[in-house]
Amino acid sequence: ESGGAVDPDQISMPPWPAPTDVPARVASAGLDLGPIGTAEHYHPQLRIVIDGKDVPIPANIGVDPTTGAMSAVHTHETDGTIHIEADTAGETFTLGQLFTQWGVTLTPTQIGGVTAKNGQQLNLTSNGTPVAGDPNDLRLEPDQVIVLRMP
Repeated sequence: ESGGAVDPDQISMPPWPAPTDVPARVASAGLDLGPIGTAEHYHPQLRIVIDGKDVPIPANIGVDPTTGAMSAVHTHETDGTIHIEADTAGETFTLGQLFTQWGVTLTPTQIGGVTAKNGQQLNLTSNGTPVAGDPNDLRLEPDQVIVLRMP
């Protein structure tokens, strides 16, 4: 237990594994573990490209390895599919909630230990459209394709 210190994986270099301290991370993302909702169920896709190479997104972000309980925002596979399973229709979920649960820092100039150089910024697109501002605020939507690209 880190006692409030920054977990080493938050600023480590990719690939980033799925975390093991899932309940604490889910809570810090403002979510809770189970019951999985069926009011809304959709699957945005996330792709992370750093220096021209795809970074794997691990399975079981937001899934407690001990109990199998899941938050409303989680992954099952390593293909970048984000599962949204909400117990209330119309709830808003964000990319930041996924990254908080993953334990990987996300800012306009940083993903984990990878930082933009020479005043450049992270390039974020949603369905091919550039998105400015804080990538954590990006709302997750059905059939969305999200690409985070670090120059």
